[in-house]
Amino acid sequence: MTRDMAKKIIEEEKLFDYYFFENPGTADAVVIYQKDDKWIVYVTDERAAKYPGSDFVYDNEEDALDDFINRLRGINKMVMERNKKNGWI
Repeated sequence: MTRDMAKKIIEEEKLFDYYFFENPGTADAVVIYQKDDKWIVYVTDERAAKYPGSDFVYDNEEDALDDFINRLRGINKMVMERNKKNGWI
C-alpha cells in the first residue's frame, strides 16, 4: 500500500481518529510515523499516551501502512458499533 492509497481509503471510508505522519495529540487514535529508516504504528490511550505494547516497527512503509489501515478500520468499526448501541447515531 502507498500513502496515496491509504489516504484514499481514509477518505472513502470516512475513517477518523488517526495521525498520518504527524505528531499525535488526542486520545484513542491510531498513529503512523517514520523515524529514520523505520515506520512505527501504535495506538494512543485515553490520555493520548502510547498504549503499552501497541507499537510495531516496520522496515518498509508498505507493511506499516497495511497495519495502520487495518487498525484504523477496526477501531472505527468498534466506535461506530458502540455509538449505534448507545443510540448516539
